[in-house]
Amino acid sequence: MKGKISLVAFVIISSFSLFAFECSKSAKAKARHFIDNEKQFHLGFLPTEQSNPITATLEEDFKRSTVAGVKCLQRGDRQIPITMRHVFASEKFDKLVTSMVETLKAPKGRIVFSGCGATGRLSILLESMWRDFFYRRASELTPDERALADRAASIMTGGDFALIKSVEFFEDFAEGGRRQAAQLKIGKGDTFVAITEGGETSSVLGTLKYASENGAKCFLVFNNPAYLLRNYLDRCRQAIDDPNVTVLDIYCGSMSVAGSTRMQATSSEQLLCSCAMEAALVKVLPRFAKETSSDYTVSFEKLLSALESEASREMLAKAIDFEKGVYAAGGRITYIADKCMLDLFTDNTERGPTFMIPPLRSRREKHLAQSWAFVKNPLHPTVACWSEMMRRHPRCLEFTSADAKSLGMPQKFIDNPPKISYSDLVSYMIGNEPSPERIVGYPRSAAVILRFPDDTAEYTKAAEKLSSAWPEKRTISFDMPIESSALEIWRHLAVKLAFNCLSTGIMTSLGRVSGNWMSWVSISCKKLIDRGIRLLVELGGISYEEAAERLFAAEEFVQSQNWAGREEPSAVQVALERLLKEKKAAR
Repeated sequence: MKGKISLVAFVIISSFSLFAFECSKSAKAKARHFIDNEKQFHLGFLPTEQSNPITATLEEDFKRSTVAGVKCLQRGDRQIPITMRHVFASEKFDKLVTSMVETLKAPKGRIVFSGCGATGRLSILLESMWRDFFYRRASELTPDERALADRAASIMTGGDFALIKSVEFFEDFAEGGRRQAAQLKIGKGDTFVAITEGGETSSVLGTLKYASENGAKCFLVFNNPAYLLRNYLDRCRQAIDDPNVTVLDIYCGSMSVAGSTRMQATSSEQLLCSCAMEAALVKVLPRFAKETSSDYTVSFEKLLSALESEASREMLAKAIDFEKGVYAAGGRITYIADKCMLDLFTDNTERGPTFMIPPLRSRREKHLAQSWAFVKNPLHPTVACWSEMMRRHPRCLEFTSADAKSLGMPQKFIDNPPKISYSDLVSYMIGNEPSPERIVGYPRSAAVILRFPDDTAEYTKAAEKLSSAWPEKRTISFDMPIESSALEIWRHLAVKLAFNCLSTGIMTSLGRVSGNWMSWVSISCKKLIDRGIRLLVELGGISYEEAAERLFAAEEFVQSQNWAGREEPSAVQVALERLLKEKKAAR
């Protein structure tokens, strides 16, 4: 670890590492249970969970120079068009578009996207992109055409609250997904698209099963070879073999950072689903056909080239170095945006569990550490901003102890069910209210304004006014060539790809990536527990069993400490630091 921001955790990890490795009976029991009874979550055979050889030098490249690190990260994105060219030419893609068109031309029925974590946030984004078209172009549409705005919907595992903070363990329960699909009354006439990066997320497969059983036209999109999922995982085999489900396997290689499926997996899924949705839109409203690409792969490759230009790489490198410097000094960043605000929230939310940094904090959680980054809209107050951002009222869950018990969740969720209701969501102050809590008391605090060439004068003025409260101010300008699109597909992808690189580059520079593995990762679900164990196996050269014992022992240590007012370290990093120190001492 590097930088003042991590000093406390570093001291604790180092002191923990001084002792010979000991594993309590309870830690050994947890390890044995996970090894013997959770084999359906041992996912090391999946390419999305493996280290990518083309970015193996990621940590060293960033040490050499930030631009070199950016170049390394971007290599992974070049895997996407190789796969997508074939996917866009396939019968299955045509079937997806045709199903969407038939749904829209029928008297009722919706295009519904379902996902969890990164793909759940993608599902919300896809719905909002659809709705936003009808909002922006309302003057060009008839009343009947404007009514099509309500013909898209989304399911986020854990409800829309999970947009802003990961809802632990929800993804492990297929029944929870079924219940959310039932609440949205998915059924005949709907086109249902389940999106899961690895293809194995239980909650998403639960929504898919409900949709299939209730007559929806179903599609399953994932980013691993279908035969692997089918051969190894029972829940995947059931979904893939379902005759009512069309499978779109868009495998495009391992991630730039091992297991970080928010990167190429979700990027390719965003490309696929947004292009399918726009293709359906222009078939239903053909006068907008001139605003869509004639070749989606070519348009995506043009975007990659724009982001790989010398000017774009320098822009990203400067943004990484600036933000890294703020965090290293113990400071905080606040992004200011209107267009693509939802894209920034996706990136900011996913930084928490991916790199074990404080999650976004609400006005009710003053006892918690402030998140390193946050996002605010200068044009609207908070409550209005949530609806403006999604182009609808948020859909949240009233989750009780009885709900947790009925799903078979761990006792801690039964005793303290997560607060994920609408009132909890709007307690996150994302609007234009003052934010002294993100400024006062920090050695550095900065506002970073997101800009596009077509920003309105209203936004520019409001952003300048809001950002004036911060002692430091920067801009990130997307002034590279971006193709026009009815659903603004390429604008959203530009922001996603850039911020994937930005946030991952910052965390790599701060020492939270080892090689090209996330070594500071939360173990908040079974998939992440397995990922942490495999990281210890690969970087520590030990067996899966020993790695599991070390990880659960480190978790016990972390949970035994009082982290009030401090940043809690990752159990994975605690275990790794200790293991590497032991190996060094033994030489």
